[in-house]
Amino acid sequence: MANFADFQLGIYLDGLTGAKPELPLTYSDLEARAGEVMDPELLDYVAGGAGDEHTQRANVTAFHRWGIVPRMLAGAAERDLSIELFGRRYPTPLFMAPIGVIGVMHESQHGDLEVARAAAASGVPAVISTLVQDPMETVAAELGDTPGFYQLYTPNDRELAESFVRRAEAAGYAGIVVTLDTWSLGWRPRDLRHATFPQLRGLCLANYFSDPVFRSRLEKTPEEDLGAAAIAWAMTFGNPGLSWDDIEWLRGLTALPVLLKGICHPDDVRRARDGGIDGIYCSNHGGRQAASAPAIDFLPAVVEAAEGMPVLFDSGVRSGVDVVKALALGATAVGIGRPYGWGISLAGAAGAHHVLQCLLAEADLTMGLNGYRSIADLTPEVLVRTV
Repeated sequence: MANFADFQLGIYLDGLTGAKPELPLTYSDLEARAGEVMDPELLDYVAGGAGDEHTQRANVTAFHRWGIVPRMLAGAAERDLSIELFGRRYPTPLFMAPIGVIGVMHESQHGDLEVARAAAASGVPAVISTLVQDPMETVAAELGDTPGFYQLYTPNDRELAESFVRRAEAAGYAGIVVTLDTWSLGWRPRDLRHATFPQLRGLCLANYFSDPVFRSRLEKTPEEDLGAAAIAWAMTFGNPGLSWDDIEWLRGLTALPVLLKGICHPDDVRRARDGGIDGIYCSNHGGRQAASAPAIDFLPAVVEAAEGMPVLFDSGVRSGVDVVKALALGATAVGIGRPYGWGISLAGAAGAHHVLQCLLAEADLTMGLNGYRSIADLTPEVLVRTV
């Protein structure tokens, strides 16, 4: 059985002919290289966080408080990193988290298609944002045999929300991820400094502009008056009144698995479970929305309250070592955000695929060298607090 760590061996073998990797191998180098090619305003939008960005930084450094306990003579020469999620077997525990401006992070202005192509090439599923440059159906067509999940920002127009979910179901998405923490924008000084927001300029709104319900609300089509259509989007995007009373309605929209994104408290996990929700997505939106504790600190209690229900996790994952730690703390699958985003900006689908290969190789090596053969071996006892 091939190990994901064989990617490293391939680099060394290529080096015998003088070839060196064209793309960076670490997060810091990826971010720096992306900064050289991206528009400064867009770079700040992606790299920035809420307020003083302490939560964003803490998401990353919180992983450093955990160490992995090595076990020797464990026979871990071959590893199995596959997981099961909603009755389907996936070759890796990774998924690509939604990035609402990924469409404009690639020079083609079709970055969402590049993400789908990376998913098809790698077998790593992608959660496709409501905010895309290409309609969800066009993106789904590029996923190949790799499932995609549709991330819903629930609008304040129920008919529009229902239309989005039914379109995602018809397009073949494997589940609906309802994001709960973005009914209003967080305080983002970097974006405020530029006085800019991509969607207000009509970017990444293809799902809205292609939706018959949304178009029926407009006096003029987006093709006739882009500015007015963007303002109409802004007026319908958030749903501050969404509450637990709406869970039955959301759950009833589709037969697909429904996950709630942004759940960080065990009481909320239990309410979701009691409401028939199929999975929990533990996340603080990468530190972009509200000040909070690091997301990884919430994970153990969320997993315990889930009582076997799948728990997806993102926020602050920057390395394969981070992936292993999140899995040991109980995550069913681990989401990658900015790292693959930088890969898209640098080389499209090939760039994202490269980032995923790097993360998987490091995670695989971390497991093998520490003596853990499968994800089932990664329990909380694998970790020790170092700080």
